[in-house]
Amino acid sequence: MEKQTSESFRLGALLALAGGVLDAYTYLIRGGVFANAQTGNIVLLGVRLIQGEWRQVLHYLIPILAFAGGVIVAEQIRQRVSREGGIHWRQVTLGLELLLLAGVAWLPASLDSLANVAVSFVCAVQVESFRKVNGNAFATTMCTGNLRSGTERLLLYLRTGERDHWSRAIQYYGIILCFIAGAALGGLCAARLGRAAVCASLPPLLLALILMYERKKPCGGAEAGIK
Repeated sequence: MEKQTSESFRLGALLALAGGVLDAYTYLIRGGVFANAQTGNIVLLGVRLIQGEWRQVLHYLIPILAFAGGVIVAEQIRQRVSREGGIHWRQVTLGLELLLLAGVAWLPASLDSLANVAVSFVCAVQVESFRKVNGNAFATTMCTGNLRSGTERLLLYLRTGERDHWSRAIQYYGIILCFIAGAALGGLCAARLGRAAVCASLPPLLLALILMYERKKPCGGAEAGIK
């Protein structure tokens, strides 16, 4: 069976690279908010809540709600976008990501909350749209699940010696390394570009979009279309 481009390792690596950039960007430039991993925001929300710092509660609550909204929108796009005309619903979500992130670069510091809303929304759309790499459940905007699954596969390989477990473990750790590389790139660009550092996430997302336009040929020789 033909593999989908949207589940290929190279596309997952590009998305993880962009995810790392975005998490570093919002934390370093937009007020210490984690756009990708909402667990951190939920913890900080609880702390601010017990401290009675209501303005800070909203500071963390808004991106959490934006993330939930992104999941809903991604699902609506999946259900409503037709495959006619060679356009896949995941291409629509990637295009939406690119447009929103390009707009974030222009938002001043006074609109940090809006920037965090947009980035959290984008990350939710991405994590909902791209959930597998070569058939395995992956996340390209956070690392906890990947670390758990990769370590589990590594342990299974050490116990059984089956190469498939080793291959899958390497893929999980590879995605994590790409995320780390993205975070490093985001930190470097934040120091030099400030609010415009979000633009560092655009090239890998654009390349991922281009990769999804590839047409592969199955065994019969006919074009398989966009994946």
